[in-house]
Amino acid sequence: MNIHPLKIGNTEARVPVIQGGMGVGVSLGSLAGAVAKEGGIGVISAAQIGFREPDFDTNTKEANLRAIKKEYEKARTIAPEGVIGFNLMVAMRHYEEYVRAAIDAGADIIISGAGLPMDLPRIAGESKVLLAPIISTEKSARVILKYWGKRYRRMPDLLVIEGPKAGGHLGFTKEQLLEYGEEHGTDRTCGAYDEEVMRILGAVREYEEMFDCKIPTALGGGIENRSQAAHAFSLGVDAIQAATRFVTTEECDADIRYKEAYIRADKEDIVIVKSPVGMPGRAIMNPFMKRVMAGEQIPHTPCHRCLHKCNPAEIPYCITDALIHAAKGETDDALLFCGAYAYKAKRLETVKEVIDSLIG
Repeated sequence: MNIHPLKIGNTEARVPVIQGGMGVGVSLGSLAGAVAKEGGIGVISAAQIGFREPDFDTNTKEANLRAIKKEYEKARTIAPEGVIGFNLMVAMRHYEEYVRAAIDAGADIIISGAGLPMDLPRIAGESKVLLAPIISTEKSARVILKYWGKRYRRMPDLLVIEGPKAGGHLGFTKEQLLEYGEEHGTDRTCGAYDEEVMRILGAVREYEEMFDCKIPTALGGGIENRSQAAHAFSLGVDAIQAATRFVTTEECDADIRYKEAYIRADKEDIVIVKSPVGMPGRAIMNPFMKRVMAGEQIPHTPCHRCLHKCNPAEIPYCITDALIHAAKGETDDALLFCGAYAYKAKRLETVKEVIDSLIG
């Protein structure tokens, strides 16, 4: 495997591994700091990041804004010289304020998905923060490259390609998941997404030439071992993104019972689910999800106004409630998002062990 440090503008990560953002409360300051300390890019998820703040239920936005600063400072204490960033979902309400809070906290990079971050350059303004959109298809890559080029005369500092084996919300339709052989967890068309990645990289090269710049790329989604990492690099990307592998680490911010749910899971327990906002996602089947799939309406707390497209009167359950239950270890009442290979986790590891197992 021929790998090099990841250079993004004037910033360099000695290890070309990006730890994917996982909310709510799974990748916070402890995990991100540990990854950054080992030379990778540590990423804090800002999704309902203030859920442990005492006024979260009554003052959600301000609780989240405070927690953004707190978690960044925690990570920076662990890795004073490391590369630390935030994952921010476009679908979040108050997205612009959260972006500015991450910049004010000192973030090196903002990685943004769950929708295309069309106006992220405007929000970031003249700050030095690196900007990295998450895309999943050639079409979405071309949309963001064309728009940023035309509107802002700039290119992304990094482009993150997230494939169909990723955890959590997926940037694919149900039909696309079937096309890539993911709906039933098979590898029957494992080369299909490779072809999509090559088309994305072709689009990137076009815009590199057009703007006379280098646009580094990272590939994530189901990268679980060294062989898969080597395959990703062989396609021509500059880094890999991994998330699920970091859940079952000692440094991960989630409750031990959340981690144990991964360790106990079998292959058949990993399923495609539908989130309350209609997006497909991947999660571990558990009593909570069985209730949802049976058509039960799960009572929820007053709305925390987390996502734009969520109508509290119509949803089968509250995704904020379900993910907070997960982070706190209340796993029977939780949405347990995970990647396609979560069932392969057999024990707790350290962040260093995970990185070594991926790239040596």
